[in-house]
Amino acid sequence: MQRARRTAELAGFDDPQVTSLLQEVDYGHYEGLTSQQIHELDPDWEVYKDGCPDGESPAQIYARAQAFIQLVARHGDARVIAFAHGHILRAVAVAWIDVDLRVATGLQLDVATLNILRDADRGRVVALWNAS
Repeated sequence: MQRARRTAELAGFDDPQVTSLLQEVDYGHYEGLTSQQIHELDPDWEVYKDGCPDGESPAQIYARAQAFIQLVARHGDARVIAFAHGHILRAVAVAWIDVDLRVATGLQLDVATLNILRDADRGRVVALWNAS
């Protein structure tokens, strides 16, 4: 959360509202390991398919993303800007368009990018993704 808060400050938002719903995924036993190190232990591992031993399950990740969307909905038509970590933001994007969490695996999300999720004429859309 410190990095997300610092990014918000650098973007000009000095006093952001903090929510645990946007905390990074709980990696459990995998905390501190790189993806490469995890794949050496489990070559087929994917966070959105397998979750993390003694950490969050895919269902918990998705539920948290959905809960964040419900929090945002309380703001009505107001715009909400979120600063968070990659895995939870990818989960929020797929929850926004109401598709299976595993779709998030196919969403590249680089550091310090702009992503826009919005309502459209025919439902929720990902209007912009991974823009620098």
